[in-house]
Amino acid sequence: MVFGPASQLGVALFEDTEPIELWPGRSEEEVETVIRAVYRQVLGNAYVMESERLPVPESQLKRGEISVREFVRQVGKSELYRSRFFDSCARYRFIELNFKHFLGRTPDGLEEMRGHSTTLDEEGFEADIDSYVDSDEYQETYGEYTVPFIRGYKTQPGKTMVGFTHIFELLRGASSSDLKGNLSGNRPRLNKLAIQEIPTPVVAPSGGSPGWSFQEPALGSRTRHGVGASEEGKVYRIEVTGYSSKVVNRISKFRRSNKVYLVPFDQLSKEYQRIHQQGGVIASVTAVD
Repeated sequence: MVFGPASQLGVALFEDTEPIELWPGRSEEEVETVIRAVYRQVLGNAYVMESERLPVPESQLKRGEISVREFVRQVGKSELYRSRFFDSCARYRFIELNFKHFLGRTPDGLEEMRGHSTTLDEEGFEADIDSYVDSDEYQETYGEYTVPFIRGYKTQPGKTMVGFTHIFELLRGASSSDLKGNLSGNRPRLNKLAIQEIPTPVVAPSGGSPGWSFQEPALGSRTRHGVGASEEGKVYRIEVTGYSSKVVNRISKFRRSNKVYLVPFDQLSKEYQRIHQQGGVIASVTAVD
C-alpha cells in the first residue's frame, strides 16, 4: 500500500494495482476479470448493468477470437459508450475523456485536440475511436493483451509537466466516475487549459486535503481585495472551495461556488481569517507574478 504522495493525491489504487493482462491458457474467472476491467476503464468507472453488457464481443474474447485490444475497440464503438460520452457531452469533453479512457492520459495540447476534432468532422465517431486504439502509442503501451490503465499521473518521456497536472482535473480518486459526481457535468474540464498549456494546482481529492473540491470558477467569481501589491511586491491568489458552514442551522452564503481572491501580501492574514470564519476551505495560496 502506498502511504506517500500517491495516497494523498487519490491515485494509490492505480499505483498499487498491476496491469491486467490476458494470455493464452487463461481461466474463465481470469477472462471475466479482464472484461470487468475493460468496462471499468473504458466507461470511466461507471456502473454497467447486466442488460448493457456486450454479449457478442464478450463471447468472442472468451473463445479467443479477439484480443483485449479488439474488445476495448468494441466497447468504445458501442452504443453504450456513444450515448454516455459522445451524444451527451460537449465535443472537447468527449475528446479529453477519450484520451483518459483509451490512452490513460490527458491530451497534449491544442494540436492533439484539434486533430481528433477534425477526425470527428470528416470521418465520424467510429473513426475517432479507431484513431486511439490503432495508434502507435496504444500498441507500444498496452499491446494486444493488456487492459488500458491510468498512467498520466506519472511523468513520462516526451510529455510535459503540464499534462501531469491536468490528469488531476480528470481523475479524482479511484471511486470517482466520469458520469456522476463531477462538478463540471458534461462540460470540458481542460479545454483552454490544454489549448494554452496552462498548468493547474494539484489538489488532493475528498478526504485527502481540505481543498479537495476546488475547480476553476467563472471569471465573475474572481474578487480583488485592495489595489496593487504591497511593499513586498506580491499579490497572492487564494483558491477557495464552495463554502460549507460548521455552525448548526447556519447556511453559508457562498456554499455553492468556488472562489478566487487576489490579495496583497499585507492583507493575507486578515483574508485567511475571514474565509475560515465564513466556513470556507482554502485549496491553495500562490504568488501572482
